[in-house]
Amino acid sequence: MLTHVKRQNAVRVKLSGELDHNSAGPIRTQLDSLIADPSITRLELDLNDLSFMDSSGIGMIIGRYKLMARRGGTMAVLNGNRHVDRIFEMAGLYQIIEKLA
Repeated sequence: MLTHVKRQNAVRVKLSGELDHNSAGPIRTQLDSLIADPSITRLELDLNDLSFMDSSGIGMIIGRYKLMARRGGTMAVLNGNRHVDRIFEMAGLYQIIEKLA
């Protein structure tokens, strides 16, 4: 459901499956562990294999954005499929979270 690669001060996390009320808590815990390292100043979420996301997923992503912002870090998403991209657009997430090509 979650794999990651650390590069210098950034961590890229690939999410797969569903990001919903059942999975948001465990994913939140895993992400928080990854970004607990103070040298990590950038979090990138690769959403290519994410098949579904609901409001719990949106809340979890906003929470990670706030954590990174409080530390002076940044966050970005990439490879969102049509469904996930539409959710990000409708929720206004692209106004605060960078979208990578």
